[in-house]
Amino acid sequence: MTNFYEMANRNNNLGTETAFTVLAKANKLASEGKSIINLGIGQPDFQTPEHIVNAGIKALKDGHHGYTQSTGMPKLREAVSYDIFRRHSVKVSPENIIIVPGGKVIIFFSAMLMGEKNKEILYPNPGFPIYESAINYSGAKAIPYELSETEGFSFSADDILKKINQNTSLIIINSPANPTGGVVPKLELEKLAKGLEKFPKVVLMSDEIYDQFCFGENDFTSMLKFPELKDRLIILNGWSKTYAMTGWRLGYGVFPRKLCEIAEKLAVNIHSCVNASAQYAALEALTGPQNCVEEMNQTFKKRANFMFSKLNELNGLNCQKPNGAFYCFPNIKSTNKNSLELQNILLDKIGVATVAGTSFGKFGEGYIRLSCANSHEAIEEAISRMKNIF
Repeated sequence: MTNFYEMANRNNNLGTETAFTVLAKANKLASEGKSIINLGIGQPDFQTPEHIVNAGIKALKDGHHGYTQSTGMPKLREAVSYDIFRRHSVKVSPENIIIVPGGKVIIFFSAMLMGEKNKEILYPNPGFPIYESAINYSGAKAIPYELSETEGFSFSADDILKKINQNTSLIIINSPANPTGGVVPKLELEKLAKGLEKFPKVVLMSDEIYDQFCFGENDFTSMLKFPELKDRLIILNGWSKTYAMTGWRLGYGVFPRKLCEIAEKLAVNIHSCVNASAQYAALEALTGPQNCVEEMNQTFKKRANFMFSKLNELNGLNCQKPNGAFYCFPNIKSTNKNSLELQNILLDKIGVATVAGTSFGKFGEGYIRLSCANSHEAIEEAISRMKNIF
């Protein structure tokens, strides 16, 4: 029977996250008996710490099975507020915090709040692919700014500021960055904050989901440190990376009051609230022992340093040392293969799952992303296999 309905045209603007496509293919190959090492998906290989899991279980056993406030449990928002003050010495009211089912929600909220026809939104490229997807879905025009290898995969504040015009409504930044592992120096952040004083109508969304995985020469600086941006700053953060809680689906956003009121309505309309037991686990994550975070950070640092050094021993690859997150983003241009071609060769021929740089935007051509979120032994074996290709 022929279908006569037509979907809304905006659905054609949705992109995807290729890492999940690679994961599905890798899992299929593994189910067929092929030995696969997955360096594609950006997911900590650690288990969620036991005390956090136990808090979630206890919440279920104690009968916390119902709705919570659409913005999140008050005591969890208070804990987020305190955690921000503890780590950044910045006071944020719990009333400006919204708990959401995963950090992507804040990306879409930001795009829905600020994006529409005839508006422009600036975003990093190569960068997390959902930025561009959400912008396009909002109806706004996605304007990339390049994260250049020559600049350590940082951005130039001057470059961003030059791209602002009367149609610019939102700028998205991400540091430490996915997929590059770059960390923006404090000086560039200061220049951006200062330069935005000339553009009071432009909102800034800072994706800080990897903020506690920073191990290079540049320390992490939150945009919350710049009070001049307070009334037009959105912060994205959460628990997925920091506490190895990707499957719990937990994130939060910090919004200025005016935007927070509309973001709360979006939450009510879209997901009502985040499930209660997960919020109790998140509360324990913030208020319980923090040694697990430092242990993961040190482990990712060792793996990243090892991977970076070994990749540079392979013919045709040139990899900068990552300063944060848990990715390496080697330059593959000397191989004379494009990113997608090399991604497929590595998976199909030697069973090593990576993600093509073009999955993160047009400026990602000539690179591939490898995740350090796998065991040292798995990374060592992957590099050994890659010697057969390079």
